[in-house]
Amino acid sequence: MKAMIFAAGLGTRLRPITDKKPKALIKYKGTPLLEIILQKLIKNGVDEVIINVHHFPEQIMDFVAAKDNFGIKVEFSKEPLLLDTGGGLKEAAWFFEDSQPFILHNVDIVSDMDLAALLAAHKENNCLATLAVNERETSRYFIFDEENQLCGWKSLKEDKTIMARESHGETRDLAFCGVHILSPQILHKLTEDGVFSIVGSYLRLAKEGETLKAFHIGNADWRDVGKLDQLK
Repeated sequence: MKAMIFAAGLGTRLRPITDKKPKALIKYKGTPLLEIILQKLIKNGVDEVIINVHHFPEQIMDFVAAKDNFGIKVEFSKEPLLLDTGGGLKEAAWFFEDSQPFILHNVDIVSDMDLAALLAAHKENNCLATLAVNERETSRYFIFDEENQLCGWKSLKEDKTIMARESHGETRDLAFCGVHILSPQILHKLTEDGVFSIVGSYLRLAKEGETLKAFHIGNADWRDVGKLDQLK
């Protein structure tokens, strides 16, 4: 199975630590974040990974090389210009040439969520994308209906709500957990170019009738350690 780790960000929320090293190599409980994510993916059957890099890319590449690629195939997608999540995925689309679903994982998310169950749900529902979510307070939410189908997005900071499609029954706001599984067909449906967030693509695809669903991680331990206070 293949996966992509988003590790190109500047890590601005972790400054001044990230003034001299990339977020991916910040240690959590003594282990670099990138190593934590790679080991989790490997334990869940991933044997090919692509990592997008931008901020101190050589440090990340040297670290992976020093670890003998963790015993798997590792490629890098270098971004001279940060492309955001959608643009970053589209830039790395060449890596996903087979017909199998693949994982997208943010480098600053540490959790014990069940990736095997996430993949099983994705396949069972024949989804274009399956988004890991939970119930927590945050500033942005995806909106899902009673069939767990994505139908909108909201930002509390911007006081903005976008409804992409009509809901089936009542809706609920769920927080995205930074992990998703995609079917490779989505790569041909990313019509946006350049720098763009995959959130906008998801909303457009939902409007067009594609199946994008939520996977609730339940009581799984989940932490976004991309901010100084949360890391501490």
